[in-house]
Amino acid sequence: MPLIYLILDVHYQTDLTTQTETAKVSGIRFQGIELNKILSEHIVIVNEVSPYESGQFYKREMPCLLALINKIDQTNERFDVIIIDGYVFLDGKEQAGLGKYLYDNLSIKKPVIGIAKNQFKDISEDYAVWRGMSKHPLYVTSIDFPIIDAKNIVNKLEGKHRLPNMVKKVDALGRK
Repeated sequence: MPLIYLILDVHYQTDLTTQTETAKVSGIRFQGIELNKILSEHIVIVNEVSPYESGQFYKREMPCLLALINKIDQTNERFDVIIIDGYVFLDGKEQAGLGKYLYDNLSIKKPVIGIAKNQFKDISEDYAVWRGMSKHPLYVTSIDFPIIDAKNIVNKLEGKHRLPNMVKKVDALGRK
């Protein structure tokens, strides 16, 4: 049975009148790597988001990601692997990033693959994935999923440029 992936993204908005922040969380369930087949799209709005804390980004993002995952779980739509915009491990192996915190907070454990656009100071080039003709790599980390397989998936995800098409699609969904 082919794997079903759930890719997630979060966009924050500030209400200038009330000075409160909300988050729009988008998710796309899809199958296929080189050719993506979208199975479903999901949106959830999270009100009263925690303020950004330097070095504690996961505290802000975690409730948002879990809100969408819980919504999908209630629909009984299956997914096997979660893909996030960010690191699972900041150093590739031990230093917890958003993906590790997400994994730890899942009631039903699913592998998590993190795709980061910027190199964290403690990550080595062993986690770099070069796509297309880009001069800059993506950095891929994972938990409960072999890193070599995670890098291979990200390398082969549909799209000719640095960012896979599905990363662009989930971002666009959240900006609608």
